[in-house]
Amino acid sequence: MVSWSSEKNSTFCHNEGYNNGLENSRKSVGGFSLVCDRYVLASMATRCSQKSQVVMSPNADKDVQYVTLTCLSNCSLTNATYIWYRNGQRLVEPTSRQHSVIIHYTSSYSCSVNDLEDLHSPTVCVLGRNCLDVTYAHQSICALKGSTVDLPCKYRHLNNDIVSDSNWYIQGERDEAPTNLSSLPEYSGRVKYLGDNMSDCTLRFTDLRETDSAEYKFRFKTQFAEWRYSFPGTNLTVTDLQVKVTPGTRWNQTRTLTCSTSCNLTDNSNLTYVWYKNGQRLDEPVSRQHSVKEYYTVSYSCSLLNLRSAVVCVVGQSCMNVSYTHQSVCALKGSTVNISCTFRHLKNHNATEETWFNKWDSGVIKDLIQDPEYAGRVDYHRTTDKDSTLTVTDLRESDSAEYKFRFTSNKVTWGYSFPGTTLTVTDIQVKGTPATEEGKVNLTCITSCPLTDNSNTTYIWYKNGQHLTHQKTMTSYLILDPDSMEDRGRYSCGVKGLTNVHSPKFSVGEQSVRIGTIVGITVVVVILMLCLPGFIWFRKKASKSTSDRRDKVVIRQRVHVDTDSDTYTTLNMRTMSPDYDTLDVRFLYSVS
Repeated sequence: MVSWSSEKNSTFCHNEGYNNGLENSRKSVGGFSLVCDRYVLASMATRCSQKSQVVMSPNADKDVQYVTLTCLSNCSLTNATYIWYRNGQRLVEPTSRQHSVIIHYTSSYSCSVNDLEDLHSPTVCVLGRNCLDVTYAHQSICALKGSTVDLPCKYRHLNNDIVSDSNWYIQGERDEAPTNLSSLPEYSGRVKYLGDNMSDCTLRFTDLRETDSAEYKFRFKTQFAEWRYSFPGTNLTVTDLQVKVTPGTRWNQTRTLTCSTSCNLTDNSNLTYVWYKNGQRLDEPVSRQHSVKEYYTVSYSCSLLNLRSAVVCVVGQSCMNVSYTHQSVCALKGSTVNISCTFRHLKNHNATEETWFNKWDSGVIKDLIQDPEYAGRVDYHRTTDKDSTLTVTDLRESDSAEYKFRFTSNKVTWGYSFPGTTLTVTDIQVKGTPATEEGKVNLTCITSCPLTDNSNTTYIWYKNGQHLTHQKTMTSYLILDPDSMEDRGRYSCGVKGLTNVHSPKFSVGEQSVRIGTIVGITVVVVILMLCLPGFIWFRKKASKSTSDRRDKVVIRQRVHVDTDSDTYTTLNMRTMSPDYDTLDVRFLYSVS
C-alpha cells in the first residue's frame, strides 16, 4: 500500500492480532490508535518487516522538487540500521529511517532493515504509478529434483518506454555481482523465459538439479533507466524424495514409512504419493505415510509427480533393490548408448533370470535379445556381480522408450512397474539466431534434448558439403557474416565418429544474393514492359509507311495493258513473279 502523508498522520502500526502474550503499549497519536509490540530483532522477521512500507511526504518548498521517504514498520526498533533501494540498487547512504529524494518519473524506492534484507517493503513510485519495479510472487520456492518449476515474476516501467534488454541472473555471494544464466552452460536447454516486453518476467526451469538451489533475480533496461540486481529475488531450493523408516513398538512389529523432502514443497496441492514394494507398484496407499510389517527381503520406495525416491530396506541393508544410473538418457541417432544399473539382494543368494526389457503387458515381459527389432544391436555385460549394463548400437528414433532391468533371487522377482531409464533418441539440426555482434548470425548445432554424454562430443561443420577443419569449427556453434562472400553458403553439422549423421542444410547469405538477383531481373522486366508499347507503335508506323509506298509502286508499275486482250498481267514486287487475273479496264484507267 502506498500513501501520501504529512507529519501528522504518517504514523503506522500493525494489527492487534500479533500479541501472542507479549508486552504491549497502546498509544494515541493524532486520533490513531497504535499497538506497538516490543520484539527482539529475530522475531521481527515474521512480525515486523513483512508489514514495513515506504511513506512519502511532499516537501513544503515548492522551488525544490523532492519528497521525504520514511521507512515504517509495525514495531519500534532500537538502533536499527535501515537499507534503501533505488530502482533495485542498494544505496550506500543513507542508513536512517528517512531519506529525501529528487522527484523523477522513473525512480522507485524500497526499504529494509540490516540483516533482514529479504524482508523488504513493497516498492513505491516517487512520481506517478508506472516507475521501475520488479515483483516476485515468491521469496522462496521449494521444488523436487528432476521436476519443472516456474519462478513467477512481474515488472513495470513507464508506459512509453521500450525494454531493450532483459535477463535472469543467479546470485552468488551477496556482495558479488550476479551471473547471467545464459552464459552458464549447465543451464543450457533447461531454462526458458516465459515473459514478454511488457510486464511478465516468469522463468521456467526443467530437469531441476540440487545444484540449482540458489537465489535468482530478474534485471531489465529501457532507453531511460535500468532495474539493478541488488534487490532481493527468489530463493530456489531443490530437494529429492527420501523414505524415512520409523521403528514400531516392542510389541507391534510394524514400521512407519514416510515420504519426505528437505523443505516444504511450494506447490503442495493435490499431491498423490505412489508406493513401490520390491519394485512393484501398490494400489494403496496414496498418502505420505505407509505402515508395513518387518521383513528382511522387503524394500520400499515412493514417488511423487513421477519422481521417485531411493529404495530403502525395512530391516537391514540387503533387501532387493535396483538403482539406475540415469532416470533419463538422450543420445544421437546412429550412435551407441549404455544404460546401466546396480542391484542387490539378500546375502548368500544368487541372482537369476537377469533381463532387460522395454515392453510389458500384464506382467509379461519380452527380453530385448529375443526382440527382432533389436537383433544384432543389443548386448548385456557386467563388471561385478551386482551391476548390469545394456548396450544398444546403431540407435534409431523408434528406440525411444523406457528400459528396465529385472532379476530373481530366492524365488522373489523384482517388479516390472518400478520406473527405469527413459531413452530419447534425437537427430541434429542447425539453428540460426542473431549474434551479439550486429549484422552477424550465430549457427548452433542443436538436438531435441540435451545429450547425456556431451563431454566428449566433438562437432563437425560442413560448408557446401565440404568438411571445415578450422579449430573454431569443432564447437557446437559458428559465428558468420551473411554479407561476406567467404561466409556465404550452405552449412550442416555432425558429430565426430558418426559419419552417417548430418543435419539438414542451413543457408547463410544466399537468400540476400537471390533477392538481389530477383530485384535486378524485376527492374529489367519493368523497363522492357514500359518500352515495349513505344517499340510496337514505332514498328507499326514504320511498317505502314513502307506498305503504302510499296502499294503505290505496285499500282503504278505492275499493270501492263494489252489493248487486244481482256486479260492483264501484274508483277508481284515481293516474289518477282507474274500473277494473272481479269481486271476491269475502267478501273485500271482511272488509276493515276
